[in-house]
Amino acid sequence: MSTFQKIRSRLRRESLYLSRDIKHAFGLDDAFYKSARGSRIVVYHGICQKDHMRFNRFFLTQETFESHIKLYKKHFNVVSLDDYYNERFSNEKFNICITFDDGFANNHKYVLPLLEQYQVPATFFLTAIRAAGYDILWNDFLGIVSKYGPDTLVYKDETYYKGRFDNYISKEGEISLAQKLHAVGFAEKEEMMKLLYPLVPFKTNKQEEDYWLQMTEEQIKELSASRFVNIGAHGHYHNDLGKINICDAIDELIFSKQYLESIIGKPVNSFAFPYGVYTPEVIAAAKKAGYQQLLAIDFQSAKERSEATMRERFNVDPFISANNQMYATINRRYEH
Repeated sequence: MSTFQKIRSRLRRESLYLSRDIKHAFGLDDAFYKSARGSRIVVYHGICQKDHMRFNRFFLTQETFESHIKLYKKHFNVVSLDDYYNERFSNEKFNICITFDDGFANNHKYVLPLLEQYQVPATFFLTAIRAAGYDILWNDFLGIVSKYGPDTLVYKDETYYKGRFDNYISKEGEISLAQKLHAVGFAEKEEMMKLLYPLVPFKTNKQEEDYWLQMTEEQIKELSASRFVNIGAHGHYHNDLGKINICDAIDELIFSKQYLESIIGKPVNSFAFPYGVYTPEVIAAAKKAGYQQLLAIDFQSAKERSEATMRERFNVDPFISANNQMYATINRRYEH
């Protein structure tokens, strides 16, 4: 696509988004919502008070998330994950299932009170990273280091420079450090965190904890105690289960289930694949581990559509208005 085509596409998209928001402001989009039918599982991650793009491109502000909930309550039928799997849907409204990934403490702090206030259900997919002695996921750690770290980084005798979105890119192979770490187990990620933390000792800044801190076991218990909450697993270390050794992937599937069940005292039957990635071997291992609900982002083949345990989800875009997010969710596509 040429530069001119990109500019024209961006202007067309922005014009469409603006026109939708104007219609919404005057209540002229009610017919669209009333005619919408179907179902969708949406996935959120972190929620913060402000500056939601500081480290993570998947964060929303609490104000934005609350505006989503208000629209869900007004125009949608919000269902639990169990209801979604059992297709207990409304025939008169579009059906929405809310999920959260990664287990940020900010979910307990900001999301739980809103679920209680508006009385809507949600499922939270949590890791077992606290059992490994860490209060941060490796990818969030690397994101913070990439934001605040030096322009050039030498790691394991390889030089990296800051590329797009502050990602560290290898000068040798034009591959990012994050991409390299996706393909290895947690031992190498743990080594990375120990080696790079002295460059950016961010934990001394308590004001930034909303952007990375993981839930404690006590917070997980409190979250699970809500009648609007279901707890699912998201792996032990937040590894890419489709790229690491299958034996390690099996261990992650089993341990994360056992860990969460020991905390909440309830069965954990759902699993969301970290990064939405899986393989046929990982699916088989998850089912053998006792998971009855398996969540991906985009199916890799038509075969998964006939798999009773599998469901697709739709990532929320933090860069558009709540109203335009609703349009994208219903249509299952973003404007380009």
